Amino acid sequence: MTSLPQPGRPPAGAPGRRQAAFVFIFISAITTAMSFGLMIPILPNLLKQFTGGDTARATDWNVLFSTVGGLMSFFAGPVLGMLSDRFGRRPVLLVSLAGLGADFLFMAFAPSLLWLLAGRMISGATSGAFSTANAYVADVARPEDRARLFGLIGSAFSFGFVAGPALGGLLGEISLRAPFVAAAALTLANALYGYFIVPESLPPERRTARFELRKANPLGSLTLLRSHRDLFGLAGIFFLNQLAQMIWPAIFVLYTGYRYHWSPLTVGIYMMAGGLVGVGVQSFLVGPCVRRFGERGTLLIGLSFATLAFAYYAWAPTGLFYLLCMPFSSLSGLITPGLQGLMTRYVGPSEQGQLQGANQSMGGIASLVGPSVFGFSFAWAVRNPQFHAPGVSLAIAAAITGLCLLLSFRTPRVSPMGRQPLHGT
Repeated sequence: MTSLPQPGRPPAGAPGRRQAAFVFIFISAITTAMSFGLMIPILPNLLKQFTGGDTARATDWNVLFSTVGGLMSFFAGPVLGMLSDRFGRRPVLLVSLAGLGADFLFMAFAPSLLWLLAGRMISGATSGAFSTANAYVADVARPEDRARLFGLIGSAFSFGFVAGPALGGLLGEISLRAPFVAAAALTLANALYGYFIVPESLPPERRTARFELRKANPLGSLTLLRSHRDLFGLAGIFFLNQLAQMIWPAIFVLYTGYRYHWSPLTVGIYMMAGGLVGVGVQSFLVGPCVRRFGERGTLLIGLSFATLAFAYYAWAPTGLFYLLCMPFSSLSGLITPGLQGLMTRYVGPSEQGQLQGANQSMGGIASLVGPSVFGFSFAWAVRNPQFHAPGVSLAIAAAITGLCLLLSFRTPRVSPMGRQPLHGT
């Protein structure tokens, strides 16, 4: 089995090893997503158990958990991104997986809410798995192929969510702690897989010469995003889209349980079905969309469907009506590949990790703001049923993605070959 490339062997980014290296990171993405999928349908119900079944109070705690995790990710993202540019993607990926596994163990055995909170802090401080995977893809792919491969990585995460939520819901029917034990085992096995199998994608000659602390702090890392007007505009769209997507971890399980009376198993089955549709979109539609409409057009299509889907979900009076929108909602999976593909064109090879770290900081800011926006608005709707507005949070998400759509019309058109990087070599 392969660990780090040996002297005299081509690095993972060399043409002869691009496909094999991508397969390694693809499998790692699947198992990481399965770990998350196992616990997502269960964590809010575990919070409800700790709060005596009070949905509104459990929502408040879920907001706190998400906010703390986002704050830790905000500070850790640039550090992990710079470390991956300096020392390679592989060690950062391994540390991130170990931290995630520790978080699942805390959730599996925590005797109180404060112990659960401690686990979220550890996970947030090491939350570089997704951003490092994106930097890995940027390393091994040609610029014109990145959007398609980002779509395939997205399909890997969706595929992981196919089995994960259903299994999590099934285990949750037995015990609310069982899914976290399974998620911890899967994540730590993924870390071992990475240690023994995943090759390094960033050869020494393409790494940054030194670790720069001024770029590793959150504000310093955002300097890269301000280095070009178009990149800064894309970063704004990235932040707003991340903010809108925060509605799912913030309220989805509690919202569908409150409005549609879905059990953890029902939530898991729905997420499995959504994952299957998402795999189809990201595996089979991203490539043709990018070839036909370009990365910008792909982004506009994804945002259009996301806005319409959020507005529909806010209205949907029954679970059946909610499910009918799933095929259209899944087309929002076109957003990230198009957006990431555009953004990676503005930085050079030695700054891809810094870009992904800056994006993680933007996601961290969204994690700070989003849970409060969506969680507190949903808690308000629960506490004030006389207003008959359980979908108010989804209406807010629709407004945010609608703003993203308007801003995206101002993004430049990029040819299939893309523009040359503005930084690096």
